[in-house]
Amino acid sequence: MKNCAAENIRNFALAGHAGAGKTTLADLLLFKSGIVSRLGSVDDGTSVSDFRDEEKEKKSSIFASALHCPWKNHHFFFTDTPGYPDFCGEAINAMLVADAVLIVVDAAMGIGPGTLRAWKQARDRQQPRAFVINGIDREQANFDALLDTLQTTYSCIPLTLPADGGVASVLAGDQPEALEALTEAVAESDEALLEKFFDAGELSQDELLSGLRKGIAAGTIVPIFSCSADKDAGVTELMDALVNLFPSPVSLPALPLLEGEMDRTGSLAVAQVFKSVTDPFIGQLTYLRVYSGTVSVDAELINLGKGNKERFGSIIHVNGKEQSQTETAGPGEIIALAKLKGTGLGDTLAGRNVSLKFPPAAYPVPTMSYAVYAINKGDEDKIGSGLHRLAAEDLTFQVRRDAETHETVISGMGDQHLAVMVNRLKHEFRVDVNLQTPRVPYRETITAVGQAQYRHKKQTGGHGQFAEVHLRLEPLADGEFEFANEVVGGNVPKNFIPAIEKGVVETLVRGPLANSKVIGVKAIVFDGKYHAVDSSEMAFKIASRGAFRDAMSKAKPIILEPIMALKITFPDEYMGDITGDLNTRRGRILGMDMVEGMQVLSAEMPLAETYSYSTQLRSITQGRGSFEMAFERYEPVPSLLATKIQEEAAKEAEEE
Repeated sequence: MKNCAAENIRNFALAGHAGAGKTTLADLLLFKSGIVSRLGSVDDGTSVSDFRDEEKEKKSSIFASALHCPWKNHHFFFTDTPGYPDFCGEAINAMLVADAVLIVVDAAMGIGPGTLRAWKQARDRQQPRAFVINGIDREQANFDALLDTLQTTYSCIPLTLPADGGVASVLAGDQPEALEALTEAVAESDEALLEKFFDAGELSQDELLSGLRKGIAAGTIVPIFSCSADKDAGVTELMDALVNLFPSPVSLPALPLLEGEMDRTGSLAVAQVFKSVTDPFIGQLTYLRVYSGTVSVDAELINLGKGNKERFGSIIHVNGKEQSQTETAGPGEIIALAKLKGTGLGDTLAGRNVSLKFPPAAYPVPTMSYAVYAINKGDEDKIGSGLHRLAAEDLTFQVRRDAETHETVISGMGDQHLAVMVNRLKHEFRVDVNLQTPRVPYRETITAVGQAQYRHKKQTGGHGQFAEVHLRLEPLADGEFEFANEVVGGNVPKNFIPAIEKGVVETLVRGPLANSKVIGVKAIVFDGKYHAVDSSEMAFKIASRGAFRDAMSKAKPIILEPIMALKITFPDEYMGDITGDLNTRRGRILGMDMVEGMQVLSAEMPLAETYSYSTQLRSITQGRGSFEMAFERYEPVPSLLATKIQEEAAKEAEEE
């Protein structure tokens, strides 16, 4: 159990691409520290970190797992994060509250999208970080090539290297050439040390260690550690380096905040929520990282963003599914609080008289969507409630009601991500759903000028209804809709013009081709007739609708589809398969670039073709590819596809 000062705590996240061995390393850290008596195994389903049924079934991490263990009068609080792009939200949140990020890379598989994501987030936040090359004993390992890539791409320096079935310490002088390179790197990171190095030609051991600690804390020196988590080689050296070289929670610089300031060594309690889950026994369990002060049992904390007060009867330290209680928690500790009333992901809890605001996390845009339909009638409310609860726990999972297609659409980072959410919906909220490909939100527009006149006349006894509208439609290059009035001579009184515009706007909702919203149109009323007694706003609305439909049919209408901009990241060896697949999806390649050892391809693709792309990309790249997506513009649909869309729209209209 934790029994040490904040100076002796080390807080870090294990991050990187899927399959690199993060969870195996996490289990080994726990076992070597003695906090667990049996070494956990992912393959055997006994991992302390991957303890959930879904993770045991997949044999890989889906959720970030909070862990802790003692080591040589110090204490580690760390998170094991998932590496698949589908579950990047969990990794982003865990890295956000870490003091350091250990990026684990498999010696055989090499760099993947998860590696790049972890590096970029840690670099952008100027967090201390290191690479851990795992699996140095594997037959397929190409350690030298990977080491060269890491050194040239990320300007990092090895502290341990493979040697005789284990590892050799560079600092101990076991690798003279590597020690010389390390000494130069440390000297270059500090002006005083650089001057000393030029004068004396060397640095003392104390100067080297001091400069190394300072450079790691500042993020200017990125060390590389070599290990085999399977064979327990190099892991002791890694754990010792965390103690001896990495910063404590109270020795790091002040955090960059949007508002206010925070003293890491101050007495005022500040903690940030990075995870919120539903525990089957306790209920809602909220995970926080303590930044300053002391969080105590029965203390009252204030949610700085929402203003509500929170009290809690226990503070929980978590190791996977194992929980233990503590009376207090200080800087660097990861804790869980049960049944908080109004505190969720990203919120900050603090003592009185604290005023600060953390910068929000940056999440990627979801890349896959499904429409959700209830299997059992009457489950719609339970489904909606469950989905929104899940969305509150994972900000890369989004739920929306599409006003155009009348579908409830869920969006996430891939099919595995959405499958996990649907499975949780079934088991936690007891509802079953069907998933279908969402309807594409097509648009309709015109390509020529069209005009029409429409008379609405109805006599029902007493006052009748009369209005005549002459309307012209023109293509609008910039914007969705404009309305203009060119009526002269009082043929249509001014008080009826707004009714004409309203009738047109209401008709824009469903175009004549695919029942889709009409955009890119300028409507001009240029003439008309009225009756002093029988004309009314309703009559002119009806007439304007008819005039719009007739004019649009003469203005050469077409169907538009949304085009998405994609940025696809993958190892170079898959270039041919990826470009070939893009061609089959009506994709256009705009450019290619090599970024930190990976190919990054910019492309455009119709939204309709992206719904299955996440699954296909993972299949093509064996899980080593990822992509980001954003809406770009609308473009005309090819004629053959347009005919099919119209036929389907007509069929749906008949069924309605």
